[in-house]
Amino acid sequence: MRALTAAAIGLAAAIALVLTVTAVGTPPGETSPEPLLTTVPGPKK
Repeated sequence: MRALTAAAIGLAAAIALVLTVTAVGTPPGETSPEPLLTTVPGPKK
């Protein structure tokens, strides 16, 4: 029974967090048109 209660509390907290982030919305700004580098560039030839 304790595990069920803990799971219910955790689920309620997760849903509250999602609803809070949804209510606040995304911050203002723009994304960069430049692609992100996923690897370190090597030496130029």
